[in-house]
Amino acid sequence: MMRAAPYLAFGMVLGVSGALVAGVVSAATPGGSQGLSLYKLVFEKAIDNYVEAPDTEKMTAGAINGMLASLDPHSNYLDAKALKDFQTNMKGEEFGGLGLEVMQDNGLVRVVSPIDDTPAARVGVLAGDLIIKIDAAPVKGMTLKEAVDKMRGPAKTHVAITVQRGDLKDAKVFDIVREIIHVQPVRSRVESGDIGYIRITQFNEQTYDALKAAISKLRASAPKIRGYVLDLRNNPGGLLSQSIRVVNSFIDNGEIVSTRGRTADLYQEYSARPGYNLSEGKPVVVLINGGSASASEIVSGALQDLKRATLIGTRSFGKGSVQTVLPLGDEGALKLTTARYYTPSGRSIQAKGIEPDYKVLENIPDDLKGKVESLGEASLQGHLKNGEEKNGSDAYVPPDPTKDTQLAAAVQLLHGKPPLIKASNDPAN
Repeated sequence: MMRAAPYLAFGMVLGVSGALVAGVVSAATPGGSQGLSLYKLVFEKAIDNYVEAPDTEKMTAGAINGMLASLDPHSNYLDAKALKDFQTNMKGEEFGGLGLEVMQDNGLVRVVSPIDDTPAARVGVLAGDLIIKIDAAPVKGMTLKEAVDKMRGPAKTHVAITVQRGDLKDAKVFDIVREIIHVQPVRSRVESGDIGYIRITQFNEQTYDALKAAISKLRASAPKIRGYVLDLRNNPGGLLSQSIRVVNSFIDNGEIVSTRGRTADLYQEYSARPGYNLSEGKPVVVLINGGSASASEIVSGALQDLKRATLIGTRSFGKGSVQTVLPLGDEGALKLTTARYYTPSGRSIQAKGIEPDYKVLENIPDDLKGKVESLGEASLQGHLKNGEEKNGSDAYVPPDPTKDTQLAAAVQLLHGKPPLIKASNDPAN
């Protein structure tokens, strides 16, 4: 199974109350009766006059998806099956597929991130790749759900995807064998003898517990641990609640994030709770890049604003909106953008991203130069506008840790050595 990723995109609120659903619907309905009458008229004319008997269910789904696509790239309709898949993803349960986070991009499908140690990652699919064919079928004209369904299938079966990569749109074909995939949201190891390295690949319901276990294991392995590297590179996001708990794992108090919608009841402020800090005050370096989106940006933005961590890498993706899953009974759910989020200092990073404290570029292999840049939120058709926007940032992570320049810079900083790098706001960069 593939995971259609606007949620990648960002902090989901599952199981919303009826009051919230009513508030969203009532806020959206002024003048709506005329539009519904027009829709009914067009629908009936098409049924009566189309050259062949139309599939009314397909027409309805197309109308709904078209309507939501006109709002922003992250609002969409989940039918009953898609909703079940979405819930499976957020619970961190096993699923069958390639191991890609994907999203719609101007009629095609963009790879947000391959998941670590999955078939797609192993064959070399990269963040930013644009999927143009699945087997022999062009993706143009498919809905995101249709494209995702074509990439799903039983384990040990093959699927070929054709991608365009970089400004020159070089075409590459990957023949991939599907697997049963269990997402491990947190991986950890001791780096350089005294640094706790923690990589979070996504924010699902298991992330905080896995982080807690990882920190405990690192302490046992390295009792004199000097500090932590929190690697959020190419992490496309997930659950808002989990991003808040991850931040709380490194702080004792202070605001973490706030969300603001059209109405007063959609304002929420989330703060740290005492007793949940797992880090014992050890210094923290966070790694980010152009593939770090949504919940990853909540974590990195909060730790940066609160002066709790130093950020190293390249500018993040820039997804600063929150989606709420609004149940539709037996008909699935509506995933709707209902708010923007703000870091503790009041920053909206929508379509701008987060600038690291130290900009460090990876040594990208010659055959990948110019082809591993994340275009960012600002490149997405219909994205929420936010004044002066920024776009484009490297999203390459070397598969060999010994060649990882950003990680080496983080370790060097935690060892108290002046970094051989320039601050990201240095005009010479």
